[in-house]
Amino acid sequence: MEANLIMEGVKFMILGMGTVFVFLIVLIACMNMMSTIINRYFPEPQPSADAQAQGSQDKKKIVAAITAAIKYHRQG
Repeated sequence: MEANLIMEGVKFMILGMGTVFVFLIVLIACMNMMSTIINRYFPEPQPSADAQAQGSQDKKKIVAAITAAIKYHRQG
């Protein structure tokens, strides 16, 4: 009697784990297809040279602000 209940439990466990595994595989496949479709029909715009130059200037300003903040913190 107990062996029969244990086998039923094992069957339900395998069925449940198999269902979750199949669902996750389908989910990953759908996400990959969605990503491919979006990248094909809606590609990200490439930044221009002017935007890259502006970005490097912004980074220099940020570094200067952080340096000033550290210097102010250490003095006071």
